[in-house]
Amino acid sequence: MRVPGDPRRLMLRLTREVATTALAVVVGFSGWVFGPAEPAAAAAGGTVPGLAAWRADRSAGQPLPDPLRAPPERIAHFFAHLDPGRRGALADRYPEIVGNLDGVPLDLRFQVNTRRSAWSPERHLIQYDRRGNGHVAEVIGDLATADRIAVVVPGLSNRLANFDRGCAGRERRAPAWQARQLYQQMRSLDGTARVAVVAWLGYDPPDGIGREAVREERARLGAAALSRFVDGLGVYRPSAAVTVVGHSYGSVVAGLAAPSLGRRVGDIVALGSPGMGVERAAELRTRARVWAGSTRSDWTRDVPGIRLFGAGHGTLPFEAAFGARPLPVGNVVEHDGYFVPGSDSLRAVARIALGRP
Repeated sequence: MRVPGDPRRLMLRLTREVATTALAVVVGFSGWVFGPAEPAAAAAGGTVPGLAAWRADRSAGQPLPDPLRAPPERIAHFFAHLDPGRRGALADRYPEIVGNLDGVPLDLRFQVNTRRSAWSPERHLIQYDRRGNGHVAEVIGDLATADRIAVVVPGLSNRLANFDRGCAGRERRAPAWQARQLYQQMRSLDGTARVAVVAWLGYDPPDGIGREAVREERARLGAAALSRFVDGLGVYRPSAAVTVVGHSYGSVVAGLAAPSLGRRVGDIVALGSPGMGVERAAELRTRARVWAGSTRSDWTRDVPGIRLFGAGHGTLPFEAAFGARPLPVGNVVEHDGYFVPGSDSLRAVARIALGRP
């Protein structure tokens, strides 16, 4: 027999009085609470190809900076002192490293990733990794001249394979599409502003609602990667203001990254958020303004705002008790409607990213 309605909402429509007990029962059946999540190494995609050879390479007359430990500033300094021939040789020899290494000159990263991906050279991929479910980050606009940068962090079930077409073939779920809508809205509000938007799928989100979706192992890996990526943006555009926009599980990533994002991030936006890993916005330990919006038809509003035995992501950010600044979402429909042209949320996020909230 078919049960009418969204099955996610039917599963998560729990009253506050019984939320703690119900969540424990639900996650217990699936092993979410008492069974460990997938190993972190699996989510991270394994060993970086060519890493051992890179660490042993002395072709530049000195050791190459460690891709896993050297900060983006050190990477940028190293490449700035290489002649074009040696830069090109390293890119040819270690494309998986050079194309994904924060601090490497932008043009070189774009060239390497375009060649490796076989995507159109008109698209600017600042990250591209086919391992596992794949990682990719695309820049919309001119990052090299941008004064305002927005980084869109997507949520559940996003993969390299559906980066353009969206989960279940729904385009408005696609990170690339969402970033383009935000960029176009920013340009529409101010055609003279120098802006860029990054669709950042630099982590491995959980696949649908399951034990990993209610836990934070994947989000913690993503938060570390996001923090490093934002540090890298500071190398390319030290004076640019950055806004981080987390949608769905991506807002958990943004929340966990918040303490380490630095002063260049002035705003953090949570859209359709199941929680940000804390009970109150003040616990994010950031000077950034925190915004949250959740439309009434969003299924995440029925997620219990608790943390129990490692499950759950804390108070839902749209609730007044959380302490985030409210985002207008009056005409938004469902969980994937926040980037739809004409929506209140898209216009509001664009204004925030432009520094005009």
